[in-house]
Amino acid sequence: MSGFFRNLLTALWALLFWRSATPQGPTVAHFRVTPFDTGLLMLKSDQYLQFAEAAQVDFMIKTALMGRLLADRVSFVNAALMVRFAKPVRMFSRVRVESCVAYADGRYAWFVHAFSVRGMPCAQVMVKMKFKKGPVTLPTDQALGVFNGPCPTWVAQWEDTLGAL
Repeated sequence: MSGFFRNLLTALWALLFWRSATPQGPTVAHFRVTPFDTGLLMLKSDQYLQFAEAAQVDFMIKTALMGRLLADRVSFVNAALMVRFAKPVRMFSRVRVESCVAYADGRYAWFVHAFSVRGMPCAQVMVKMKFKKGPVTLPTDQALGVFNGPCPTWVAQWEDTLGAL
């Protein structure tokens, strides 16, 4: 299934649940793996990123961030992505993607999209994201609110790795 079509269907479905979540809480989206998403029988690795993108759209609509961002002409831009694969996902499986903001500092927000099938973890897509208004990067608290708490270890390790490149 094309990314645009999946995002459109996800957005239309998510509108039924507009404002049903807060940016500090998780959202859940479900997707069906179609033959267009697979190589032979398993979900192709690039499709995990398309599912994560659709889950991010779902998150933005359910938390009412999408409306605010569009009204203020703010876009969200992915700065880095990391995928961890745990188990292959078969064709026609119903995939549950739970999305949340794991951490946010003044410049970036780190999203986690956890994939599971029938309760079994399959993959995790981590997204380092920022909010842009034209060429200006906005503080994350303007879009998401304030996130308190320590930085997760995996975020600090990822940042160290990105800094070394």
